Formats: sequence, C-alpha cells, structure tokens
Amino acid sequence: MFIPIPERIHHVLGLALFIACTPAWPALAQSSDSVTRGEYLVRAGECFSCHTVPGSTPLAGGRALATPFGTFYSPNITPDRETGIGNWRDADFVRALRKGVRPDGSNYFPVFPYPSFTGISNEDALAIKAYLFSLAPVHQQNRPHEVSFPFSLRFLQTGWKMLFFTKGPFRPDPHTDAAANRGAYLATALGHCGECHTPRNVLGATRKSRRLAGTLDGPDDDPVPNITPDAATGIGNWSIDDIAETLKSGATPLDSKVKGAMQEVVADGTSHLTDADREAIARYLKAQVPIANSVTDEPEDLPWYKRLWAWLVNVVSFT
Repeated sequence: MFIPIPERIHHVLGLALFIACTPAWPALAQSSDSVTRGEYLVRAGECFSCHTVPGSTPLAGGRALATPFGTFYSPNITPDRETGIGNWRDADFVRALRKGVRPDGSNYFPVFPYPSFTGISNEDALAIKAYLFSLAPVHQQNRPHEVSFPFSLRFLQTGWKMLFFTKGPFRPDPHTDAAANRGAYLATALGHCGECHTPRNVLGATRKSRRLAGTLDGPDDDPVPNITPDAATGIGNWSIDDIAETLKSGATPLDSKVKGAMQEVVADGTSHLTDADREAIARYLKAQVPIANSVTDEPEDLPWYKRLWAWLVNVVSFT
C-alpha cells in the first residue's frame, strides 16, 4: 500500500492480474485445455473471493478492504478493454503478478499479495490469464482507493519492496517428493495462505519468524487461526484427513465450521480442488515448524502488560 498493509489486509485484494515477465515469452494460446486449467488455478488462487462483491458480478471488482492506511477496492479483472484487463499483454499480466508492477509502471499496494504470487510459474500464470480472457467482459469502473496522504503515493512502495519483497518463482525442494512440493507450491504461491495466517509488523509486512501462526487482526477484524502443527494452539492434533476435509467442506474436527473469510475460501476455492491437491496442502501444513500462538483471546481480555508487549513486538519486529 504505500508502506504496506497491516495485518488485517493480508490477502484480501488478491489475485487478479498475474504472472512472470518479459515480453520475449510466447503468448499462451487460449485452448480449451488452458482455459480449463486456468479456471482451476483461479480457484486455487482465491481470485473470486477477493475480486467479487458478494451478490454482484464475479471478478468485476469493487470489494472493499479497510486498513489503518485507508480503504482499498479490488479491481475489475474481466477482459473489458476500458475498465478491466482486456488490453493487457502477457508481459503486463506477468509483471503485475510476479513483481507487483502495474502496466503503467507504477507499484501495486501490497494488499494485492504479489509477495506470494511471485512464486507462480509462468505456465500457470498464463493459464490464469487465458481463463480470465475467456470470460464475458464486464464494463464496471474501478473504484478509487480511499487512502490518506502520504500513504497514497505509490512510489513509496519501492522502499517497501526493497525491505520486504523477494521476487522469484517457487523452487522445489530437491530433498522431498513431488507431492510435498506440490503442497508447498499451492500453499505458499497460489493459495497464499501466509498472507492471512501470518502476523504482520507495523509496516504491514508478514513476519517470517511467525509464519502461519495466526493473528487476531484478520479480514473483517476476525481472528485468523494458527495453522502451524502446534498441539496446544494450532492444528497439531488434526490429522491429514482432518485438514483435507476442512478444505473440502469447511467442517473442522472440532465439530464446527470455518468462519469469516475462510468460508469464502472454501466455497469459492479449496472445495473445487482435487482430493490429491487438498491432501498435498494438508501434508505441507503438518510439516511446518510448530509455533505456540493462541488467537482465541481478544486483546481486551489480556492483561495490560501483555497487550503492551504484543504491541511493542509488532512495532519493532521485522522478522
């Protein structure tokens, strides 16, 4: 966002745009196979939930995300030439996704989770574009962000990127198997789980040392759970099948349903994945380092000294 976006924003304007960069790349033909595959990847990337106002035209943008810096609105990513992405070249699409740069050369605000999407492969990125360009154009003007000066200055994002953004495609771990790498790719790049499930520092960047440990300040001010395999505060007692079932139906092993933004993630995204991909994500999550972090207590329920300590940690921590 300017300087980035605090915790609550995480993933939410997400997906749209996409892909890796260099005009020299050949364009991907919009074959039925690439379009079908692209739709699957759009589901895996949660584009629908971020770029659709509930009850409105899918992917036409306009969904609001309130942050401490102001309110951001997701863009129209249908192929309308005037109000959408219909004039975008492959290179434009790739640069937006992989580098967080708009076709006019200015920076996107990190409410668009390009720090995760940078890991998406060129092939997958262009398949996503093929699907989006197969849709009917929707003529709907993008709503301007309502962000206060100086946070509205996009060039400030250059400094934020220098501090917090590492670009580059996902690199498989040669010491593990294909299924494990598939789960890592889906969770870290396409699915960008960490954008919502990781606490953020005062500049709005995710704290790598607390990756997937959950946060009280999630989308719509809802707490986002700890999804590391910590037995006491995370999903350490969940089985692979438990996690996969939650991604499929929203039902948890705690005899409850997922809440908040995760309801849309399941309905519009993970419920459309194959059983194998849901299991791969589950295995990836179970293989992470356990981090003890309870997100069940509201801040006002904590002693004042614990609230102060939590605030100070976020202010000074950049890890």
